[in-house]
Amino acid sequence: MSQTAHIRSHRKPRRSASKIVMRAGVTGGVLSTLAVAGASGTATAAEPVTQTLELPTLTADLATEAAISAEATASAAATYELRAERDAATERAADLAERNLKKAKAEAEAERKAEEKAAREAAERASRDSARETLSTASASGSAATPASTTAVSGSAAAVVAFAKAQVGDAYVLGATGPNAWDCSGLVQAAYKQAGVSLPRVSQDQSVAGTPVSLSNLLPGDILYWGGAGSAYHVAVYVGGGQFVGAQNSGTGVVQASLDYDPPSGAVRVL
Repeated sequence: MSQTAHIRSHRKPRRSASKIVMRAGVTGGVLSTLAVAGASGTATAAEPVTQTLELPTLTADLATEAAISAEATASAAATYELRAERDAATERAADLAERNLKKAKAEAEAERKAEEKAAREAAERASRDSARETLSTASASGSAATPASTTAVSGSAAAVVAFAKAQVGDAYVLGATGPNAWDCSGLVQAAYKQAGVSLPRVSQDQSVAGTPVSLSNLLPGDILYWGGAGSAYHVAVYVGGGQFVGAQNSGTGVVQASLDYDPPSGAVRVL
C-alpha cells in the first residue's frame, strides 16, 4: 500500500462554467432582475435555475409630489418672466414719452423763434420801404435829403444813395475802385459797402445779386443794370426821383442823370 494512499487530496473538484446574466429596466419605477444560471455536477449538464429579485420602486405619492413641485416651479418662473416683461414695457413707455415731450418742446421753441424772426424782418422791411418812399418824395420835389433823414435810415438805402451822390464828378477809369476814380461796378460795390452789404465785383454778377423788380416800382438804393440779367455790361444806383448815379464812361465820369437819359434794362433790390 502506498504511503500516500491514506492522505486525502486537498484539490477542490473542478466546477463547470457558470453564466451570469443581468438585466435592468424601469417600468413605473425601478425594477431590476438578476438571473443567475449555473450548472453543477459532473459532465452531464443540469437544467438552469433562474432566481428573480425585485428592487424597490417609486411610489405613486412620490411621483405625484414631484409632478406638483415641477408644476409649481414652472408657474413661478412664468410669473417672474411676465413681471419682468411688464416692468421693461413700462420703462420703455416712460422713455418714449419723455423723448416725445422734449421733441415737442424743441419744435415749439423753434416755431416761436421763427415767428419772432419773421416779424422782426417784416418790421425792418417796412421801415426801409418807408424811408425809401420818404427819400424818393424828397428827390422828386427837388430838395436834397437832409443829414437828419439820412441818419434815420443809416446803414440801408440812404447810406448807399448818399455815398453814390458824393462821388458825382469823379473820373471814370476801367477797373478803378476809388477813392477818386471808378468804373460802374466798382462804384456800386463801394456804395453798398457803406450799408454793410458785400456785393460781387463785376456788373454781370451784380445784376443778379438781389430780387428782380420792375422799373415802374423802383425804390432808392435799387441796382439798375443795362443788358441782360447775368450778362449786364453796365450798372448804376437808383437814387429816387427818376434819377440814377453811375460811372458812365471816361468822357462823362460819375454823373447823376435821369432814367430818360439812358433807360436801363432792369433792376434788382438788395436791401
